[in-house]
Amino acid sequence: METPLQRVSRVKVQNHHAALMRGMIWGLGGGLVATLFMDIVLMATLTASGLPPTTCFSIVGDTAERFFSVLGLAMAGGVLPGIATHYLIGPLVGAVFGTAVAQIGALRGCSLKRAILLAVLYVEILAQPILATTPILLKMTAAETLQWFGGSFVMHFIFGVVLGVVLSYGLRLPVTINRRSFRTRPGLDDSLEVRNN
Repeated sequence: METPLQRVSRVKVQNHHAALMRGMIWGLGGGLVATLFMDIVLMATLTASGLPPTTCFSIVGDTAERFFSVLGLAMAGGVLPGIATHYLIGPLVGAVFGTAVAQIGALRGCSLKRAILLAVLYVEILAQPILATTPILLKMTAAETLQWFGGSFVMHFIFGVVLGVVLSYGLRLPVTINRRSFRTRPGLDDSLEVRNN
């Protein structure tokens, strides 16, 4: 028969796994939504500037093609591989962030502002080595490199803001629901309270 201590331990492990899964799922969804929103803004900006709206996808696809050719693997470049790369990396970046936030107790239940700030810092720092491959592999000029990093900084800022908003909402939603259902049970502490923004 299970002792009360074993039961508490089992529940804690189950809650930890549930929190990690929730963080990963909301992070994955947040990364997808953030990528989509960022790409809409990017395509509108490129169109307004008189450039083809798929320019960024083409650059990303050509970078991926050059990267794989260095490894001795054949891959086509261009728009379609660029789109595939974008929509593979974006949700993956979000899932990693969501899992990390769900696992680190100090970050769970943080304010919306803090979630956005953390997401923006995470995305901007993580993006730098990835972004650096493009000017190197495509042999960009100094002006093109500056434009690449400047535009990418703005787009990844947008990505981080959206990711932070979605993840903050997603990680708070189940806690709010659980708190309401637990309120009816006497003897439970109020540690499930959601902090205000």
